[in-house]
Amino acid sequence: MLHIFRNMKVKDRWLALVCLLLVCGQVYFDLRLPDYTAEITVLISSEVTELSEYYSAGAKMLGCALCSAIMTVIVGYFAARIASDFSFDIRAKLFHKVSALGSGEIKKFSTASLITRTTNDITQIQMIIAMGLQMMLRAPIMAIWAIVKIVGKSWQLSVVVAAAVAIVVVSLVVLLAVMIPKFRIVQKQIDDVNRITQENLSGIRVVRAFNAEKYQEDKFDGANTSLMKTQLFTGRGMAFLSPIMMFVQSAVSVAIYYVGARLINEINVPLNGTVSEMMLAVSDRATMLGEVVSFSSYALYVIMSFVMLLMIFMMLPRAQVSANRINEVLDCDIAVQEGKETTSKETGTVEFKDVSFRYPDASEDCLKHISFQAKKGETVAFIGATGSGKSTLGALVARLYDATSGKVLVDGKDVSGYSFETLYNKIGYIPQKATLFADTVEGNVSFGKSAQKVTTDDVEKALDIAQASDFVHAMDDGLQSPISQSGSNVSGGQKQRLAIARTIARKPEILIFDDSFSALDYKTDRILRQRIKTDLKGTTCLIVAQRIGTIRHADRIVVLDNGAVAGIGTHEELMKNCEVYKQIALSQLSADELAANA
Repeated sequence: MLHIFRNMKVKDRWLALVCLLLVCGQVYFDLRLPDYTAEITVLISSEVTELSEYYSAGAKMLGCALCSAIMTVIVGYFAARIASDFSFDIRAKLFHKVSALGSGEIKKFSTASLITRTTNDITQIQMIIAMGLQMMLRAPIMAIWAIVKIVGKSWQLSVVVAAAVAIVVVSLVVLLAVMIPKFRIVQKQIDDVNRITQENLSGIRVVRAFNAEKYQEDKFDGANTSLMKTQLFTGRGMAFLSPIMMFVQSAVSVAIYYVGARLINEINVPLNGTVSEMMLAVSDRATMLGEVVSFSSYALYVIMSFVMLLMIFMMLPRAQVSANRINEVLDCDIAVQEGKETTSKETGTVEFKDVSFRYPDASEDCLKHISFQAKKGETVAFIGATGSGKSTLGALVARLYDATSGKVLVDGKDVSGYSFETLYNKIGYIPQKATLFADTVEGNVSFGKSAQKVTTDDVEKALDIAQASDFVHAMDDGLQSPISQSGSNVSGGQKQRLAIARTIARKPEILIFDDSFSALDYKTDRILRQRIKTDLKGTTCLIVAQRIGTIRHADRIVVLDNGAVAGIGTHEELMKNCEVYKQIALSQLSADELAANA
């Protein structure tokens, strides 16, 4: 918790200090009220009192109450300002941190969990700061100050207050011991609810296709019920606390007045004494009555302080869990660090030098001693069985991961030496799963920042090359047609073509297609690749594919088998010399079809 508070801005720290001073002033004026109450009580008991003295004491009480109210409003305003400002900063830092995480780190946290950490967890921190600056500061100051004011006045009344405080503390300890374990699991249960909801929404078509609505509903009900039961338990605990506090407050008032009445009764008024002796005794009784009244008010302030502390302590465990979850993300080490190189002598070259790679927490390498070179303007393709490491090769070039050993060179320099902006201006990466954003067609294609500004003409040309112009211009608003979140209003093939167009529009030196033609028919696939070859001369292409027809005309084909290179060459060379490639080719096309295509 303290680690997160260190991120507070300097101006917010000064505001917090101002809040502390205002709270001290607020407590001072609040604790002056019982003194004036006692003064008025003594005045009432006195036989000769000017009316102006009542007005004077009442005016002082009114002034104290007004000053306390003004300070309370100011403290509330500052506390809300500090809490919202702090949560704004932490939310921004968390978002930027998540954006900077590599693929290896991002797998440590589920998407649902990251959403909860960015929203609900930060809200818990915001609440504890807003309430803490008001209650957490005020409660101990008020309790200590009130106790100091009543100590020494009457040991009998002090015992009553001490007993009440003991009951409150015991109740607090017992309640926290029971409740804290529950608070620790609430956030994880919220993660589960978010995860199931996200899965159901993103996979709604699959759910309906398999008649799994009831199964999904039962799964959600299970997680939702668990969360409800935990929150009901904590809510009932809080509800159980309220009558205890009310009972203690009422019991303290009754006990104080009872003990006070006995103390007053013990002050005898001598009936046969002198007038001065009788007046002195009456005065002593009036003074004791005033002390009893003020003591009752001070005792209630002490009890109220512990109630406020209890409310904070009830929120603190959950806020602490949220703070730890936020710190887990903020303190997560980023494996892929940015370099400083911004220039290179070569253009459009890619080279793997004895590269091996192992995923975090994996038991063995998924790529083993990979070496090949792609020169400027060449097309190099990768093929192999599922899980052979084809996509990982593209991820290493795009620096989604860093090689475990060996070197990945782009334009003659190790990719780890480039600044991210420089590297991604050189590379255009189209992943297996095309991702579109809630924006227009033009907004999606011109998305991001590149070395050259993407104009409308660039968007039109990229759509034409990607074979997306026809369906885009068939839309009602053309380039300005809206695209739904994740591209849910376009087909899989259209989504892939828009993703390819987005990459082409950036005019990168190197294009990496990670099975990016899988949703295209053979004709569109062939025409698109031809257009890339003719319209983007000089652009190096790395193509990961499953279909022989997509890669057979590449300048070189790298065949992977269990993470190792099984062969490198042209289609014709591999058909003669590489058994793995030959088996893949014959599993898709017959020998006659291969010969006819040749």
